[in-house]
Amino acid sequence: MTSHPLQFRHATHADIDALVALVESAYRGDVSKQGWTTEADMLGGRRTGRDDVQACIDRPRSAILIAERESGELLACAHVAEEDGAGYFGMFSVNPGLQGGGIGKQVIAEAERLVREDWSLPAMRMTVIDIRDELIAFYERRGYRRTGIKKPFPYGDERFGEPKRDDLRFEVLEKAL
Repeated sequence: MTSHPLQFRHATHADIDALVALVESAYRGDVSKQGWTTEADMLGGRRTGRDDVQACIDRPRSAILIAERESGELLACAHVAEEDGAGYFGMFSVNPGLQGGGIGKQVIAEAERLVREDWSLPAMRMTVIDIRDELIAFYERRGYRRTGIKKPFPYGDERFGEPKRDDLRFEVLEKAL
């Protein structure tokens, strides 16, 4: 890993294809298994698509943060939006070959800064598949807490992937900012 600091910017329509490729590589297929965020054993199919990414970019009080080096190499991203009076954090993806090197922690910190300082919101929320114990523990170490609020997994909606198990559901995590 280089010593150059990460640079953050908001995604534009020109970034859509690269963002879809990054998100897919972090969560689906064999390449995702290089990193620890893979969902390939739980879900097949797509993780996101051009339509989802464009909607996030076009939505008011919403941004896809891009983390890159000076070279412009896309290293990581996260979608941040205002929902129900709090920030919402999702579509968090780090290049699988770079996971575990601290990039993700910097992306989370920048997303929290945006929500707290630029949007003046009191908290950040996210939904995580509740059987992802290692991922939930990662967020707990960063101050997120399990709320106990569960949401059903959207079985039958291929926009969210093709489940390989019948016990998937989401849990809401929250952190006061």
